[in-house]
Amino acid sequence: QVQLVESGGGLVQAGGSLTLSCAASGSTLSIFAMGWYRQAPGKQRELVASIRDDDVTNYVDSVKGRFTISRDNAKNTVYLQMNSLKPEDTAVYYCNLKPYTSREYWGQGTQVTVSS
Repeated sequence: QVQLVESGGGLVQAGGSLTLSCAASGSTLSIFAMGWYRQAPGKQRELVASIRDDDVTNYVDSVKGRFTISRDNAKNTVYLQMNSLKPEDTAVYYCNLKPYTSREYWGQGTQVTVSS
């Protein structure tokens, strides 16, 4: 079993920055990838950024150049540095962990609100 604990959400003005953290605990061996998804009211959940165990990263086009995903393997933690935030980045952000050989896991979600 894996537990994901997110932190770092909050309210920020447009143009500001936030850093989200997600710490994984429990059975964290054989992690294929970790990532961040977001869901805005009335919209589907979408992948924001992911990082594989070989450090290959992937970003949705709307955040490229503004967000950076990174991981600390020793701490089983993934980070999302969000710069130049826009009101359209407002959403609940969810941490995701994909093991190689079992089902994926989700965090509880953290609210990010960007005011104009």
